[in-house]
Amino acid sequence: MVKNAENIIVGISIGDLNGIGSEVVLKTFEDSRMLEMCTPVIFANVKMLSFVKKTFHSTSVLHGIDKLDQLVHGKINVLNVWKEGVELNFGKSDGKAGEYAIKSFVAATKALKEGRVDVLVTAPINKSNIQSEEFAFPGHTDYLDQELEGNALMLMVQDNLRVGLLTDHIPLSEVATHLTEELIVRKIETIKQSLIQDFSINKPKIAVLGLNPHCGDGGVIGNEENLVLNPVLKKIFDKGTLVFGPFSADGFFGSNQYEKYDAIIATYHDQGLIPFKTLSFGKGVNYTAGLHKIRTSPDHGTAYEIAGKGIADFNSFKEAVYLAIDVFHSRNQYAEISKKPLRIKEKQL
Repeated sequence: MVKNAENIIVGISIGDLNGIGSEVVLKTFEDSRMLEMCTPVIFANVKMLSFVKKTFHSTSVLHGIDKLDQLVHGKINVLNVWKEGVELNFGKSDGKAGEYAIKSFVAATKALKEGRVDVLVTAPINKSNIQSEEFAFPGHTDYLDQELEGNALMLMVQDNLRVGLLTDHIPLSEVATHLTEELIVRKIETIKQSLIQDFSINKPKIAVLGLNPHCGDGGVIGNEENLVLNPVLKKIFDKGTLVFGPFSADGFFGSNQYEKYDAIIATYHDQGLIPFKTLSFGKGVNYTAGLHKIRTSPDHGTAYEIAGKGIADFNSFKEAVYLAIDVFHSRNQYAEISKKPLRIKEKQL
């Protein structure tokens, strides 16, 4: 059954307490119209957030709860994941802030996994101060990939611009060794399926960027295109997927070629993220495609340099909430459409 818009429960992990996460979350929901679209549940502590609210003179009205059964639609719910007081040091990285960021994230992920919230939006964490014996993951995505069904893939989204990665958080020196046929096929299939069910694009067109300058110039600058990318992409295309490339990355975005495709797949992190963040003007969203549950986040980090100053731009976080809701609706619609052929066959029988 498809939920009404206002009943979509958006779980929010608070991120690094010394960063801008709390600020952008509160700013997002100062607009009361947001509560007509969804019901937020912030996994944190209401006393801590009330202190942050006073610091930034926020007008958001918080509703503290101790369990999800107490959730009230139309309010900004704050689930008390911890009860003790926490000292905030805006702009500083410390292990305690990382510990509480992970408490929030793990609790929110559990609620998502159990269906207690419909979607998850994560505020930024610091990848270095979250590490511990209990949490030894590079970041959000790797943990979600373990806890939730599917194959997680980072897809950066801003309106019709969607950029995915064949490899993400690995050293540049190791990228070429990771570009295997199995990886390329899996990533392209994941993005194709996401475009269909999450963005309602029936026959998506996907572009793939080359690894080497000028796609290797026929092998003069590198052979990865000739030996791996070209044959694999041809094999995928011949099976019916509209995948094109590899394209030379240096001129692909500047010449507006990207506008012809529903998604672009870069071979490594900076190849895709630099042009994306240049074009998205602070409104980009990090969407974790490939999972059976929906998770988004803003495309920025903790921004320690401006934390506590009340000047953080909340647009990327707000867009992350919007996208999570849009994908939720698209998946419901896709599920309904997918059922119809079965019903028709049953009637014919």
